[in-house]
Amino acid sequence: MRRLSRQTDRPFTQLLALKVIDKGEVRSQAALAEQLVVDAPAVSRLVDRLVDDGLLKRCPGEDRRCVRLEVTDEGRAELPALRAASQWLEDEVRKHLTAQELKTLQQLLDKLQEGLVKTGEALSAQEGQKAE
Repeated sequence: MRRLSRQTDRPFTQLLALKVIDKGEVRSQAALAEQLVVDAPAVSRLVDRLVDDGLLKRCPGEDRRCVRLEVTDEGRAELPALRAASQWLEDEVRKHLTAQELKTLQQLLDKLQEGLVKTGEALSAQEGQKAE
């Protein structure tokens, strides 16, 4: 984080949001919330901030009920800092873990993310039931 903070004032979550939107991994706020494992209000505030700062724009979606998120050129200019910090971290990890340990770590992280997404979905469903 210190290495990243030397290159940008942007919080890590904002940079991560820009990255996944720019790569086409997500296009909507709902998908972004799921990817970042945060609730809808938090992602709404995050997107509002990025739009206000000119790093992200909301575009018409497939239908009138949703919008599509797109990273602006200004937003893309923030991404090299995240890439450099990620590359440095990956290089450091490779110094300390074998190829098999890296594979196991990736499998465990994927499993953890999947579990967190399911937990978030279950909590959202419970909150929806309470509201009814």
